[in-house]
Amino acid sequence: MRSHSAEHGFASRRYAEHGFTLVELVVALFVFGLLASAGVALLGFSARAQGAVAARLDEIAAIRRVSALMTADLAQAIPRTSRSASGAQEVAFFGTAGGTSDPALAFIRRGWENPGELPRASLQKVQYRLVDDRLERRVAPMLDGADPGPPATIVRGVKSMTLRYRLGGEWRDRWDATRADALPRAVEMVLDIDGIGTVRQVFQTGTGL
Repeated sequence: MRSHSAEHGFASRRYAEHGFTLVELVVALFVFGLLASAGVALLGFSARAQGAVAARLDEIAAIRRVSALMTADLAQAIPRTSRSASGAQEVAFFGTAGGTSDPALAFIRRGWENPGELPRASLQKVQYRLVDDRLERRVAPMLDGADPGPPATIVRGVKSMTLRYRLGGEWRDRWDATRADALPRAVEMVLDIDGIGTVRQVFQTGTGL
């Protein structure tokens, strides 16, 4: 009779000659499939998470961009009247209730940087308007007798815009000043932005004088 060690050696040689069995291959492929599925699911979740984070960061950046521009512009607003391209006199500060008025907000600000030392004033005429779903900012190349230049989009996805103006301890839906050079004390802007919701911001006017 063969010894146990001899039988074990014979089985080992036969296993080495014939390789894996069909059952073992099926089990290995099944395990590999599970690992591959888990890896694909993990990669998909990571991609979706990165996309959501990127979209949220873009939304936060858009809100900060609006806040930074409006804060800088309105803080430097001055009580200076101007003239339109047709020669008509324009008030120092023009403000509507918002919506799609063109413009919705218009004024003159100081502090316009001139790094190239061009022959121009340090004052700048600024306009804000809502066009479709875009909040745009426009500036005129000159204070008097010039149309505003091409628009710069500040934020997209705006469904509505509401403006109010602070004067004499109360908020007004429109700016109807009794003097052509009058300025409000503050401006409230409420934007309803797609994917973000309602954003309310209040800006002081003329604090940079």
